[in-house]
Amino acid sequence: MAAGLIAFLGDNLRTLPIGWITLSAFLLAVIIRLSTDPLRHVPGPLIARLTPLWLWYISYSGIECRTIAALHEKYGPVVRIAPSEVDISDGAVINPVYIKNGGFLKVDIYQHYDFDGFPTIFSGRNPALRASRAKAVAPMFATREIVKGRPIVQEVIDEMVVELRRRIAEASGSPLDVLNLFRALSIDITTAYLFGESFNGLGREKLSATAFVDNLFAGARFFYLPPWLYRHVDRLASVFDKERMNIAKSSAIVDEYVARAVTKSVAEKDTEAQTYQGRLLEAGISQEEIKSQLLDVVFAGTDPPAMALAKMCWYLTKLPAKYERVRQEVLGNTNLDASSLPYLSGVVKESLRLSMATPTRLPRKVPAGGFNACGVSIPAGTNVGIGAYSLHLNPEVFPNPHEFMPERWLESTPEMLRDSFSFGSGLRQCIARNLATQWLHWIAEALVRSDVLQGAKPVTDEIEVREWFNSKVIGGKIELVWK
Repeated sequence: MAAGLIAFLGDNLRTLPIGWITLSAFLLAVIIRLSTDPLRHVPGPLIARLTPLWLWYISYSGIECRTIAALHEKYGPVVRIAPSEVDISDGAVINPVYIKNGGFLKVDIYQHYDFDGFPTIFSGRNPALRASRAKAVAPMFATREIVKGRPIVQEVIDEMVVELRRRIAEASGSPLDVLNLFRALSIDITTAYLFGESFNGLGREKLSATAFVDNLFAGARFFYLPPWLYRHVDRLASVFDKERMNIAKSSAIVDEYVARAVTKSVAEKDTEAQTYQGRLLEAGISQEEIKSQLLDVVFAGTDPPAMALAKMCWYLTKLPAKYERVRQEVLGNTNLDASSLPYLSGVVKESLRLSMATPTRLPRKVPAGGFNACGVSIPAGTNVGIGAYSLHLNPEVFPNPHEFMPERWLESTPEMLRDSFSFGSGLRQCIARNLATQWLHWIAEALVRSDVLQGAKPVTDEIEVREWFNSKVIGGKIELVWK
């Protein structure tokens, strides 16, 4: 067909106006692209075969997950969403993409999350480079060390309960933003345990790191842009950001804190204190890179736990029967760790399932030889991925998926455990998975045992989010009111 069109155009170009020539050239390019496309057998909308612009648009608009979920409803578990991008919704593909033989490699766009030009443990695309850094700090995320560090963590948790009571009294029946409070708690626990010195966010009415974190979240709306374009777009967006002064101030505060932590470790020869930065220093990592690694930890350790905790409180105060059930379990416990309490553990797991701090897919590059996804052949070089949104809201795995049902975890299925994707999966999953999960159990236990949620109600009927790579609560608040 393409050959015939070329012959036709060759015979008639001399008599066609320039506009028709341009249109014909465009149509020819489209026909050639469609007829030679290695992904032409993968189902999906026509526009996804022609351009990535529509994917960039739905990502920027914060509607990526719901839009792609609708495509899966129409086309099945394997859907083409851009010329070289495929989204998969079947948890059976988690193993080959993320686990088996170390999983597929991360795609280049993860470099958007580099700090000061340094790939971090999260953003690094070179497995060997990531492994050397992860190995240095891995002992801090082992269960034994986590339990050993509980006094440090518990002190911050107790401080949070006191601060929450103070804010409740001060609010006098007005709405209270628990997301901001839990962000402060998360950054304080993370820095106190890992860095050896708390950021002291709980002592401030408004967390000073908020603008720093929110600015990085905003960059996630451009996540799918190629690196050369991302740099220009992100820079241009920052110029017109009305919060740029607050962002600069917040970033300077976080930078100063991180620099101080590294300098202190160097001065104290912190190779025996075994802080996060001390372990990296011992591994021979430069001070400048260590600062970047710490910035990444501050960012990653602030919002995901806070989202889970804020949504946990929102659901428990909305559903008093479930709150009473978990409270009776906690009050009846005298010697078990919080993670051993079945219903409380269900509350934590269900909060993680529905909070989805990273709801979109985690893209990977298909290696040489390609692979088969749900009966669909995917060629090498294609970007593929699975997202928490598709997995966590799959009614075949989680019946009534939009409902908060901690009891579903009392008899969890292998598919439920497989599809729990809050931290990713495989060797390059979130390095702090065990740490964050344990902390969430301890915090949930403290909130329930203290009964500080008694009398609280959600201010809104729904929590709306922008479905960026890092989800963003619209309005920036999750509010409760105590009557």
